Amino acid sequence: MSEYNIEELTAIKGRQQQAWATGDFSRLAVKIILVSEQLCEAVDLHPGQKVLDVATGSGNTALAAARREADVTGVDYVEALVEQGRLRANTERLKITFQVGDAEDLRFPDASFDVVLSTFGAMFAPYQEKTAQELLRVCRPGGKIGMTNWTPDSVIGEMFKVISRYVPPPPNLKPPTLWGTEVGLRELFGNKISSLQITKRTFMFRFRSAEQWLDFHRTYFGPIMKVYEILDKDKQQRLSQDLLTLAGRYNRSGDTTVILPGDYLEVVAVKR
Repeated sequence: MSEYNIEELTAIKGRQQQAWATGDFSRLAVKIILVSEQLCEAVDLHPGQKVLDVATGSGNTALAAARREADVTGVDYVEALVEQGRLRANTERLKITFQVGDAEDLRFPDASFDVVLSTFGAMFAPYQEKTAQELLRVCRPGGKIGMTNWTPDSVIGEMFKVISRYVPPPPNLKPPTLWGTEVGLRELFGNKISSLQITKRTFMFRFRSAEQWLDFHRTYFGPIMKVYEILDKDKQQRLSQDLLTLAGRYNRSGDTTVILPGDYLEVVAVKR
């Protein structure tokens, strides 16, 4: 368990919430729709199943589940993203219940859902043990928990490491990418699951150039936007150069464009 008390974790979560509410995360989310589609196939969704998408963002995974005729609820603690999810569902004429909700305090009775999903969402909640407990609690016995989590050595994991050199995270706070390791998952779920299937997958981020990749994140990705806001001009320039170097190191395009492999774990756990 984290060495933080509840008040400290609540304050950290509040700052995170402000960061995710900054910019327009939906612009990034639409680039990774494929991940949600694959996750819904991995858990083998059946029509009519009750599904909860935790930290739904603008609704990628909730929409993917609804396309498979599931009975879907999506929750996120950023109201603007929840509203974007509603708009997207209305556009596709899909019936989804979207509501503001916290991954660490899901307002549903025990065993409410057949399948609980989270795509690069629940992993960022600061109180990891409580989040795992909540995912398990609202899932029925024999039901499935499906997640996608960035690995520590992925380009996203490395990006957060670069950022932490300029704005260190609170001491003793566990890194989100622990969810992207088998050891971390087994520790968090403990003996509450009967099986754990882990598949390492790669999503390719594609941009016209490294500069466009960086500008995109500085413009739309709240956590990075907040970091730049608190740095002076010199540190901003140094951070930009470090991020461009990172993109160059991971780039697989072979030309002036950028194709970055985002490694992640696709997780399917069955609750006892």
